Amino acid sequence: MGLRLGDIAPNFKAKTTAGDIDFYEYLGDGWGILFSHPADYTPVCTTELGKTALLQEEFRKRNVKVLAVSIDPLDKHFSWVKDINETQHCNVDFPIIADEDRNVATLYDMIHPNASETATVRSLFVIGPDKKVKLIITYPASTGRNFHEVLRVVDSLQLTSGYSVATPADWKEGEDVIVALSVNTEDAIKKFPKGVKVVKPYLRYTPQPNK
Repeated sequence: MGLRLGDIAPNFKAKTTAGDIDFYEYLGDGWGILFSHPADYTPVCTTELGKTALLQEEFRKRNVKVLAVSIDPLDKHFSWVKDINETQHCNVDFPIIADEDRNVATLYDMIHPNASETATVRSLFVIGPDKKVKLIITYPASTGRNFHEVLRVVDSLQLTSGYSVATPADWKEGEDVIVALSVNTEDAIKKFPKGVKVVKPYLRYTPQPNK
């Protein structure tokens, strides 16, 4: 059985392009994103790592550390990073794990035998400061991930972890949110002084509370 939302993310030690790390120590008290790649020198992975590097400042603003994993060896990673920096016009400064023994891939159920018996699928995990899994997204090897969507869901996760709200479809930072069902309307009016718009008893909007 693979990891599920709310599970404790397994800790591990690994060799990376940034040196040896302990995963929990690397994350510290912040948020983390662990995402896998089928192999080095693959075109889609090259664009994904480049996009992540270009968005590093956005991840830092959100106190999020990113960590990539590939089953290829470390020397191959270092050589590949040069290609990524050159072709994607970026600077990959986050760690890429050399998971030759597939330890991390196994811990996080990144190998799906019916897709490939050896290569990892494009799994992405968002891990909270409590080291629990907050989000899991899995793409096939042929489809690149949308990292602006990853930032959007991080914004939602961080907001909803601190307030009694949920985010509606296609929500973006700064837009109205939904009052959680755990809060009745009378209490919601007191709790959210910016106002509560009641569409239905179960569907109530309020301006984003931390703006």
